[in-house]
Amino acid sequence: MFEKTFKQSMKGATPLLDKITYFIVKQKGKHVRPMFVFLSANICGGITERTYRAAGLIEMIHTATLVHDDVVDDAHLRRGFFSINALWKNKIAVLVGDYLLSKSLQLSADNDDFDFLKILSATTKEMSEGELLQIEKARRLDIDEGVYFEIIRQKTATLIASCCACGAASAGGDKELIAKMKLLGEKVGIAFQIKDDLFDYEAQSSILGKAVGIDIKEKKMTLPLIHVLSKASRSEKKWIINIMKNHNEDAKKVKELIEYVKGNGGIDYAKQKMMLYRKAALDLLDTFPDSESRKSFIDLIVFSTERNK
Repeated sequence: MFEKTFKQSMKGATPLLDKITYFIVKQKGKHVRPMFVFLSANICGGITERTYRAAGLIEMIHTATLVHDDVVDDAHLRRGFFSINALWKNKIAVLVGDYLLSKSLQLSADNDDFDFLKILSATTKEMSEGELLQIEKARRLDIDEGVYFEIIRQKTATLIASCCACGAASAGGDKELIAKMKLLGEKVGIAFQIKDDLFDYEAQSSILGKAVGIDIKEKKMTLPLIHVLSKASRSEKKWIINIMKNHNEDAKKVKELIEYVKGNGGIDYAKQKMMLYRKAALDLLDTFPDSESRKSFIDLIVFSTERNK
């Protein structure tokens, strides 16, 4: 039912737009974010017609950010398919991303879903701020652990937090319940992003769509690297920064840095932090009555931190 309503809500007024949105729908990701919306609604009172709209709005915003990300990163593949910019060039890809974002906000306004509009307007602002903060820090390579968590909270966790908040709102939850679900989603989102960052250091990730060392090549400082850098000697820090600044395209040196991070506890530290955030989310979920939806929610949180891609 969600896929049917989502497809309908994306329809445009031009044949080209319909062709591109059909291509997007056909790719069909895992729809993890809509799952958070539906499960949040169910444990907060039950799924309603508004829940479907909330799930569609969030998936549209998520899709818009992916389309724009591919333009920014000059990426030509997405989920094993050619990206929008690879097939229709950057100008059209940017306009399609803009269309999806504006369409999501219009659907909120047209249906008087002003609570969704308030949540998602703040979300899109934070996501943009997070991206810009990461770009700024990548230039100077001065990201510490506090800045890292602020970046991933804004870039990734804020959207999953919105999934849970909108799900609760669609079920008629009060301000306190919506805030509680938003916090739960934020904890899950941070754990989710740490897991994503760990793929950069794991050999099998190259088979699953993310090349090993891609974050290093893009000068992105993630938690495993930040941790080992914080305890490295002066000479080791100099060596690490030199690779990040001047040899990030050298496959041999990138591999050496990955092995250094692995050998000095970077992976274990990041996994430990990920599990702490997962536990915080599960503890919040434990305050809800036992139900099939709560069990499924637990499974989804566990999946978010144990997935292979």
